[in-house]
Amino acid sequence: MFCKTTLLTIALALLASQSVSHALHHANTGVRVPISKRGTLTNSDGTFNHDKAVREIVKLKNKHRQNLINLQKNRGSQALTNGAVIKPLATVPGAFQKRDSVALTDQDDDSLWTGDITIGIPPQSFTINFDTGSSDLWVPSSSCSSCGDHAKYDPRKSSTSSRKIGWFEISYGDGSSVSGSPYTDTVTVGGVGVHGQYLAAVSKESDEFATDPSDGIFGLGFRAISQLGHNPYFFTAIEEGAVSQNVFSFKLSKTGSELFIGGINEELYTGRIEFHNLSSARGFWQIGGASVSVNGNPAGSAFETIIDSGTTIIIAPEHAAKEFWSHVSGSKYEEQQELYSFPCNSAPEVAFSWGGKSWTIRPDDLNLGEIEEGSGTCVGAIAGGDLGLGDDVWLIGDTFMKNTYTVFSVYGEAAGAVGFAELA
Repeated sequence: MFCKTTLLTIALALLASQSVSHALHHANTGVRVPISKRGTLTNSDGTFNHDKAVREIVKLKNKHRQNLINLQKNRGSQALTNGAVIKPLATVPGAFQKRDSVALTDQDDDSLWTGDITIGIPPQSFTINFDTGSSDLWVPSSSCSSCGDHAKYDPRKSSTSSRKIGWFEISYGDGSSVSGSPYTDTVTVGGVGVHGQYLAAVSKESDEFATDPSDGIFGLGFRAISQLGHNPYFFTAIEEGAVSQNVFSFKLSKTGSELFIGGINEELYTGRIEFHNLSSARGFWQIGGASVSVNGNPAGSAFETIIDSGTTIIIAPEHAAKEFWSHVSGSKYEEQQELYSFPCNSAPEVAFSWGGKSWTIRPDDLNLGEIEEGSGTCVGAIAGGDLGLGDDVWLIGDTFMKNTYTVFSVYGEAAGAVGFAELA
């Protein structure tokens, strides 16, 4: 159980101010975990990789569909608040299914920020995707025959492994799935080890993951959306006192990216951290009261946002995306791309705010590449789509996160805050 005194102290400090004013921000404690990005939605010639974007969006829809299924299972139907609804399984269009005659340009995923962890004693090493938009840890099992060249977890070789009752399965839009058995074992990230951590050892890996550069997924969301139904790693670390602060932080960048476990790396940001308490206990890192502007002019307000390191594209409800792009001169909806475009030579200045500072997205991060080489028309990283998360909920990926130092603070099983600061 969480220490009530500690939780009360942190909660009161956060409520006192949404800016940096409490002990979290005066100590450079914690452990640095270097991470790197694998792949991009932009081809080497600067053009937009439509195939990969289609696959990412389908995978993203199904990830959050599974999150809502897990939420309903764990908390009941009443937990599907704010218009949330479990959508049908999204599918990859037939033209993008596996083809014998056409090789995709790159099988990597733009949504992967990967780093190293170990599982078991003695340790078995894995490169995994750190994802604030999900809550389970899964890696390939030694019994998996469809897991390609990925590192595989062998529970028989770990003295702390224990098989648990149950089954783990995620379905994907190409008809494939990830499935396997739950275990508990020792899990270590950057030297921060926890014991009895629930994880899934998958014996079947979907085609969507067969060529991924990561071995598996490391969920950093809340227990409410866990399919395993147990504490995600960071909550286990808090319970066991393995971290000195109930905080983890991200810097996402082309170079020097890191996940900081148990604190904030003061070398990576300047000024004060602007904190916003979570607006929902649904299990997501969700903060409300958001607004967005284009070239300083309002383009949307009073909406909810989920901060998800497991995707690149920002996805708004379709009506909100249409409204946003109506404020961008020269923009248009590309039927074939199912995304919006804008003139490459006049990228808009886009900024988000949660009632405090305006946080600007660099034009390069908004631009996913030209539709065709030399076309002068670029695809924007803000899309419209219905993920089932709610009528006024935007999903905010690394298009935004690459422009801030982002801090995730826990002060309860379903409570916390997200903070933003200027990158150093």
